[in-house]
Amino acid sequence: MPCDPQELKHVPLFELLDDEELAVLAAQVQLCQFAPRQRIFKIGDVSMQAYVMMSGKVRVTTVDEDQQEVVIDEPEHGDLFGFASMLEQTLHQSNAMAVEESVCLELDRDDIATLLQQKPMAGLDMLTVLGRQFHASQRLIQSRASRNANELIEEEATFGERIADEVARFGGSWHFIIWFGVVLVAYSALNIVLKQNAWDPYPFILLNLFLSMLASIQAPVIMMSQNRQDTKDRLRSELDFDVNRRAESEIQALSHKLNLLTDKIGDIEELLRSPGSPS
Repeated sequence: MPCDPQELKHVPLFELLDDEELAVLAAQVQLCQFAPRQRIFKIGDVSMQAYVMMSGKVRVTTVDEDQQEVVIDEPEHGDLFGFASMLEQTLHQSNAMAVEESVCLELDRDDIATLLQQKPMAGLDMLTVLGRQFHASQRLIQSRASRNANELIEEEATFGERIADEVARFGGSWHFIIWFGVVLVAYSALNIVLKQNAWDPYPFILLNLFLSMLASIQAPVIMMSQNRQDTKDRLRSELDFDVNRRAESEIQALSHKLNLLTDKIGDIEELLRSPGSPS
């Protein structure tokens, strides 16, 4: 099915192309229709084409380490999917399925090559768009990485949770213990001195009632604060795990590069040792 060049203007990657460049590209690409529940590509397929979402709904998923399906993208109108695998000519790393009747623009390397052969400046326009997206992704990652987990939790805390934290903080301090001890001693001493005129004579039944009421209120408030602290600790552990996993991945990548360098050095040494090699 032929494609209208004006439809390509809604694709972010092609938004800087002029009318002539869009016409050349539109003559190369094709519109494909997919029925509900029809698979567009799956993990391990040879990636010859990428797709641009035009209408309908498509879900892109992958499988995690626990063999659970994870949704990684639900492209909207003009969004690309399967693009990286198509450019690298590697196997697809994800599954794509039409959730409902959908229309997608099919694009392959030859289509882009034809465009660049006829309109070389179109490559700079597409690289400009990709550069903007790359910088936007960098800013997003930097903003997410620079945020403190404790700050995020504090921003989302309700008024009651803030009060619970303050009560737990004050109730677990020496200021509370000292002031509470002074009040108890003064209360008991005053009632003993007043004797028959005391409002709460020994054994201080009213004081025991107040203490019981205070303990019954203070305990759940402190537990509420402890639950928030557990949430913070769990979040810190998850962040530490993510950091360790990224560090492990980077170390493995460095180790792979070192192995490649070692192999290259070994090849050069063998070449130098071979007969007839320049001394």
